[in-house]
Amino acid sequence: MTRHATRWVALAMLAVGCAGATDRPPAAAPPRWSSRAIPAARGEVRAEADGRSIAVRYPGWTTRDFGRFRTYAYDDARPEPPVRRGGTPPAVAGDPVKGRALFMDRARGPCTGCHLVPGEDVWPAGNVGPDLSTLADRRLPDAYLYQQLWDPRVTFPNTVMPPWGAQGIFTPEELVHLVAYLQMLRGPVAPDRDPERNPSTRHRPVGFGDNLDPTNNPAVLRAEAAEALWSARGPGGKSCADCHTGGIDRAMRGVATRYPRPVPAYGRVMAIEDLLSVHGPERTGRELAVESPENLDLTMRVKMASNGMPVAVDVATPPARAALARGKATFERRVGERNHACADCHTPERGASKFLGGRFLGDVTAGLTRHFPTWRTSQNDAWDMRRRFQWCMTPLGANMLAADSVEYAELELYLAHFDNGKPMSVPGIRH
Repeated sequence: MTRHATRWVALAMLAVGCAGATDRPPAAAPPRWSSRAIPAARGEVRAEADGRSIAVRYPGWTTRDFGRFRTYAYDDARPEPPVRRGGTPPAVAGDPVKGRALFMDRARGPCTGCHLVPGEDVWPAGNVGPDLSTLADRRLPDAYLYQQLWDPRVTFPNTVMPPWGAQGIFTPEELVHLVAYLQMLRGPVAPDRDPERNPSTRHRPVGFGDNLDPTNNPAVLRAEAAEALWSARGPGGKSCADCHTGGIDRAMRGVATRYPRPVPAYGRVMAIEDLLSVHGPERTGRELAVESPENLDLTMRVKMASNGMPVAVDVATPPARAALARGKATFERRVGERNHACADCHTPERGASKFLGGRFLGDVTAGLTRHFPTWRTSQNDAWDMRRRFQWCMTPLGANMLAADSVEYAELELYLAHFDNGKPMSVPGIRH
């Protein structure tokens, strides 16, 4: 079978080939870390009086507890969900109208995040999965399509498409309606009036201008204002400036290029944010909780002192090599209700440089970390890499870990090593 033909076999549903995910860290993990993050960033789950479990997250985020699905926690030994066959339920008549509504439902899938189908209302569609606009022309049996929706791993073991039925995201009856809709998708397809609807003709994002211009990036002003915090004495009677003399740019020049890194004094990998959360209280008495505005703004200002210098995280010492191996295992580990890994979106052979809905997916091999913390125009706020991790976990149906968890620190180290040799430019600005 030719490569082109193989791709068309996969067209029944998303079946982009990928390397198998690693289930466990390959080296002994560090001990558990007592979080110094703000309450919303600790990944805690609270039991309610009525017996429900409520996940504590940032304001506006879902409070649904995804505890029955595995996470990136090193002590979460649960395996990937088993591959399951599903049979079409008898006596259920598929309704293509209901099926299309399910296909378009952003709270359930959304299927359009990965697949293009006809319709002016299909915007923005993604292309992580194949274009399904004329799928019915292939005359695939209903039972085959049902299985691809139930658990496509039966046919395509390395697919990145979620097992929608096996994981209980869609009911058997809903899958029958989805099949009925897919079997209506016949050509010819009317030309698009708006080229932005179709990810194959959509313009690639071009950025937001000069990220270090304070008139363009509000995060620069926040970082510059943190110089007052640097010089202010805390409850312990000392300031950062008392120990790190000569001004922040001179004292901190080059420091951020080496983070995240193993810090022997704390027995773990730490980023600047993690270090500030313990070093600040120890030396000045001032709390600098991870994900607090004070921690984030001071992190940005410290990192700005290294702007233009190449990232140089440790990849050679034994502690760093062990942490990198664990971070890589996390990057490739599939988690959550949708059974996804970071690698499914951010490696060239899977989703990188494609659209997930309207989001253009970054390529880890090109480097993803050297502009973090970054101003997010969609959130009107600055986010560090850890909050970005937590944000990614939630729509995948996985409980987030504490922002300053060891697992996230080693994942960040793994991502950062792809940036080695590339210049830092903090704070960034992204959608």
